[in-house]
Amino acid sequence: MAMSPHAAPVHTLPWRTGLAYGGLAAPLAFVSLPLYVNLPYHYASVAGAPLAGLGAVLLATRAFDAVVDPAIGRLADRLLRRGVRPAWGAAALGSLIMALGFGALWHPPAKGDAALLGWLACSLLVCTLAYSFVTIVHQAWGTRWGGEPGWRARVTAWREGAALAGVLLASALPVWLGLNATTAVLTLGLVLGLAGLYRLKAIVVTSVVPGTANTVSPWSNAGFRRLLAVFMLNGVAAAIAATLLPFFVADQLQMPKLQPVLLLCYFGAAVLGLPLWVKAVARWGLAPSWRVGMLASVLAFGFTPWLGAGDGMVFAVICLASGLALGADLALPGALLTGVIHEAGEGGRGEGLYLGWWTCASKLNLALAAGLALPLLAVAGYRSGAGDPTSLQALAWAYGGLPCLFKLAAAALLWRAERLHSSWRQP
Repeated sequence: MAMSPHAAPVHTLPWRTGLAYGGLAAPLAFVSLPLYVNLPYHYASVAGAPLAGLGAVLLATRAFDAVVDPAIGRLADRLLRRGVRPAWGAAALGSLIMALGFGALWHPPAKGDAALLGWLACSLLVCTLAYSFVTIVHQAWGTRWGGEPGWRARVTAWREGAALAGVLLASALPVWLGLNATTAVLTLGLVLGLAGLYRLKAIVVTSVVPGTANTVSPWSNAGFRRLLAVFMLNGVAAAIAATLLPFFVADQLQMPKLQPVLLLCYFGAAVLGLPLWVKAVARWGLAPSWRVGMLASVLAFGFTPWLGAGDGMVFAVICLASGLALGADLALPGALLTGVIHEAGEGGRGEGLYLGWWTCASKLNLALAAGLALPLLAVAGYRSGAGDPTSLQALAWAYGGLPCLFKLAAAALLWRAERLHSSWRQP
């Protein structure tokens, strides 16, 4: 499996290599979902934390986690420049710290509100910072391979496909097995994922002499700025839909118990769609294929505002169709980013810094979605559970209309960027 340091990867990515690299993404995604879904409920309803204090702690820790990502990226670059063994060792240590922090989160002390919130803040910071570090190192590891568009699409597809599998498991296991068993499964997943990554240490491509410092800011790269703008517009669309989904299912469709099935349809279709988008890259190129995925998502999702009470099965079909389109959002932006990094001469030395800003943008998308959609809904007259026509109409258009507008804007911006970066269209 060894590869010359300056050789480009072959066109075909063996499934064993893809699984060995992508496997670590499953437990990493497995961590993130309980932190956003189960954690607030656990501390509010089980541990009895005051809502105001709980909200303040969650907001502060998540904001801090986002803004330190670029610094984490610089650290990842330093480790990878020293060699893959130090980087792998640091990722293993980070995984251990993350698992310990994740387990500690679910066992807070019963000593009053201040101790409870202090425990939450400390254990959550430990868990999320370790999570961010391991995620950035893992992504930078695969980004270092570079390669032609088809190869890059396959690398990111394996990683994102494994992440989707982790999300699906994390959505069910806490309910089925409890949080202690979920922590045990997470730990086992991290061990297996790190073992797979260790096998790949010999094929990480380094295009510069170890120890060379990265002195070029990603923000000086026009291609990165354009790609990040498209990524954020498209990401806000997805984040708005994710934020408003529980409201739409409960109030508009009046079928709240259907939500797990809808999520299964959506993410399951995304997993099935990933190979199709990888094949599309070989025919159309990365950016055109991503643009087709955006437009397909708009076509599928555009029917949503006209749904009403009891239309759960119709909405499930929409979830399947838009889930297939989601595969393009998962596999192709990361492959484009790899190309931007290597075209700028930063391959082998600057991936971590680029990915630090990239993951920071991903986290800010969630904040922007909540900060944009929820106030607009309130201004439009929506009140959760009200059920009046004006309120429901505002919800339907915010959930089904706003994401489509952002998707169309992202597709237009990507089309313009393609004209300036011909390599983005290369099959």
